[in-house]
This record gives sequence, structure tokens and C-alpha cells, in this order.
Amino acid sequence: MTDPRILIMGAPGAGKGTQSARITETFDVEHVTTGDALRANKDMDISDLGLEYDTPREYMDQGELVPDEVVNTIVETALIEADGFVLDGYPRNMEQARELEEMTDLDVVLALDVSEDELVDRLTGRRVCEECGTNFHVDFDPPATDGVCDECGGELVQRDDDTEETVKDRLRVYHDNTEPVIEFYDEQDQLARIDGEQTPDEVWDDVKTTIEREATE
Repeated sequence: MTDPRILIMGAPGAGKGTQSARITETFDVEHVTTGDALRANKDMDISDLGLEYDTPREYMDQGELVPDEVVNTIVETALIEADGFVLDGYPRNMEQARELEEMTDLDVVLALDVSEDELVDRLTGRRVCEECGTNFHVDFDPPATDGVCDECGGELVQRDDDTEETVKDRLRVYHDNTEPVIEFYDEQDQLARIDGEQTPDEVWDDVKTTIEREATE
């Protein structure tokens, strides 16, 4: 198997980042996320798109959502430059899914299935070090001393977007916008569903087996 092109999908808290890191290491592919791609290309000239601003940086500096046209262009650039990839966080809606079809042919489409109750528990239990950014979880990965970072001794806090109200709102947006994309790939018989409520190692075993099977067919 050479340079597989992998899409991994799932709700916030499903474990996409954890599994993407293992995919990147094992299969020697690029981890392409919209956030990283935007930061790497924030000064790209997008004046030919006829939008309000001429670079992604201007949208980001204003705290505005970067338009789909810009995200599509940046993701396409990242995929072209990658010798194999795992794409994480895109497409978020059907318009982006149709754009992705024009950009590349995918070898594997993975969906990590996790119940909403489990997602809320995972996300509301996350704690982040204010100093170094290390992540912990009150149940699954607690620090040695409550509220104190193991790495640097900084204070651990709950991010504003990890409160129960905010988490449920994020999941509602995901259900409305991104679940139809998963159903689209399922209807195209491209989707491989993975039980994301297993341990990370068990999820990885299923992910690895699926990629090895699907990318060689």
C-alpha cells in the first residue's frame, strides 16, 4: 500500500485527532486539518475569488468565519502537496463534500461512532493547562494532582467551549451539517464505521485493519 488517501469523520470528542496521529505515524501520510491548513496559508492571495478580503488572515483577525470558497482552496492546495493524507475536519457540510469529490479520489472513508452521552462526558471532562496547553481528562486521563499540570505545574482549566451547554450546541451543529455528509458516503458504499466507544487501542486496531483492507482493494 502506497500513500493512502484517508478521510476520518466523527463528532467533536469522537477521537479523530488521536487516531489521525497514529494513522500519520503508521502509514507515513500527512495529517491535513482545516485549522492547520488555514494557519499555514493565512497569507495566501485569494483576491481572485472576489470576496470581502484578499487573504484568509483578514477573516481570522476579524474573528469572522472563513468562507467555504477559501477553505476549499486551502484544503485543495494541502492535498495536492501531500503524498498521501488523512483528512480531519473537512468536509463539514455537503457543499464541501461535493468540492472534495472534485479535488481527489479517496481510498478510505472512516466514521468514528460515539453516542451523544459519551461525547458530552468526554468533552465536559477535558481540562487544559493554561501555561503549556497539555490536555487532561478528569476521568480518562487525570493529572497526578487535581487541577495541576503534570508537565509544567500550570493551572488546569475547563475551556469555554467545553461546558455542557456549549458542547451540546456544538453537537447540534454537527448533527445538522456534518451527519448528512456521513450518510452521503454511506449511501455511496464508501463508508467504514468504527465503534469509537472502545478503548483507544481497540479503536486503532479496527482503524488500521480497515485502512489495510480498503486501501489495497
